[in-house]
Amino acid sequence: MVKYSREPSNPTKSAKAMGRDLRVHFKNTRETAFALRKLPLAKAKRYLEDVIAHKQAIPFRRYCGGVGRTAQAKNRHSNGQGRWPVKSARFILDLLKNAESNAEVKGLDVDTLYVSHIQVNQAQKQRRRTYRAHGRINPYMSSPCHIELILSEKEEPVKKEVESQIATRKA
Repeated sequence: MVKYSREPSNPTKSAKAMGRDLRVHFKNTRETAFALRKLPLAKAKRYLEDVIAHKQAIPFRRYCGGVGRTAQAKNRHSNGQGRWPVKSARFILDLLKNAESNAEVKGLDVDTLYVSHIQVNQAQKQRRRTYRAHGRINPYMSSPCHIELILSEKEEPVKKEVESQIATRKA
């Protein structure tokens, strides 16, 4: 069994999925995952499908050097910088679908699921080389990543009892 960075607060009401050493850029995937935090499952899937179709942008907040501005990102974040990381969106969409099927197997209500935890870590770099002028060689590294996510059921708040009933019980 693999270790997650944090366990869900209620393991019986949540489903998990993880991808290790995925060959997709870490920085793009981190920004994509951050945009999905706390979203309901259906909304998160629709958002990623829109990103793949270039209808909505992922706002880039931390790794935003040299990232152009777009009106689609301005709607979601103040700096207005955004991109459409299609490969990252596909990888995370596949993980969301996997977690959803895990939830169905556990017998959870898929309509009330939301992304309670999503995290992207850097994996070990893969090494290639590129040939430069004057017979030199430079590294040509890829930046893969690990992705983990937890879907949890929304907990409905307990209704507060009416004041008159509480008073009659105490008397």
